[in-house]
Amino acid sequence: MKKCIFLTFFCALITYQAKAQDVDLVFGIIEDSVTAESQTDQKPENKVADDKGGFSFFNLSFIKKPLSFFSSDDKKTEAEKQQQNTQSDASQTEPAETPLQRAIRLAESGDAENALGLGYMYLYGQNGVETDYQKAFHFYELAAKQNNVIALNNLGSLYFNGIGTDVNYDTAAQLFKKAAELGSDDAAVNLAFIYLSSEQEKFIEPAIDLFEQASKTGNNTAKFMLGYAYHKGVGVEYDPYEAVKLIREAADAGFDEAQYTLANIYIDGEGIAQNYNNAVKYYRKAIAQGHVEAMVDLATILAEGKMFPKNLIQAHILCNIASVYGVEQAAQNRDTIESALKLEELLEAQNAAEQYHENPSELTQYIRQTYGSNVRKYIDNNQTKKGKKVDKKA
Repeated sequence: MKKCIFLTFFCALITYQAKAQDVDLVFGIIEDSVTAESQTDQKPENKVADDKGGFSFFNLSFIKKPLSFFSSDDKKTEAEKQQQNTQSDASQTEPAETPLQRAIRLAESGDAENALGLGYMYLYGQNGVETDYQKAFHFYELAAKQNNVIALNNLGSLYFNGIGTDVNYDTAAQLFKKAAELGSDDAAVNLAFIYLSSEQEKFIEPAIDLFEQASKTGNNTAKFMLGYAYHKGVGVEYDPYEAVKLIREAADAGFDEAQYTLANIYIDGEGIAQNYNNAVKYYRKAIAQGHVEAMVDLATILAEGKMFPKNLIQAHILCNIASVYGVEQAAQNRDTIESALKLEELLEAQNAAEQYHENPSELTQYIRQTYGSNVRKYIDNNQTKKGKKVDKKA
């Protein structure tokens, strides 16, 4: 089992559970299609959510690196094979080079792929080697010297978190910047979050530029952050239509915060026709993943019965679940609703709430564990900054 290292940024970021079961609430609070969608999220080979083969800079549990080169002759050059055959014929007594020794030799001679694989091995203690952060740092540094974009991003992660080296935020940012310039959308997003965390006006527009760069390559984290910036008019001019487009793409990719935000947009009718049915649909998608704000908001809608048919049983279930997540007001609302339910309805609602298990998508897990459970705050905290239109033609 991989060793997961959960880390923090300048402010405390909440780490959620990554393992959950299917969701099944009575009366269709969470539609069957929601669970089905969460189980059939696209999972391209060697790709976890928005992480293309490297690990995120707040949490190192998502690195994916094939290690087949340690057990295959396919990577050997013809010269190496000929030399090996010659040595074998000359002496049967000399010990053969082990796969690990060969990988180290190639990495030290400038082979970025072997250096990248060794960095992974020593970071997690894989393939028979013990965890050694200094060696992991060394091999990622070797790969980064070859301008390997994954290594540059990962090395920035190590500097940022002080793993195998001293913490150095400036060096981390420089490495993320270089990797972003070489086309890494992961590094672009990492650097953008660093910029936004500073809450300095001069960094707002560069952060938005980086999100735009990463969104063009399909990075869903960047799509949501850019869409939310348009929604709030932070770093860019307020554009509700562009906001809806980008936020919808991230929502349909399975990100719970995007689903919750899109539901609110449907309620308000900003940049899209007001539609309470669609709002409830996206609230339910977010609730299936454990989004507490969506639970509270939908419970209020169902209890009032003004925008959607009144359903006190569903409202009680949602308030009960939200109370388990520590929302005091939800517990109070649950107790208020309880007095209006028949005994059999109350028992049914309580049983449904107890059976609830959040089932976050792979994308939601990645973003929560990488940047925190509320990435909207990075934009919201900079909302007083005046936006300027990003040149989308560039």
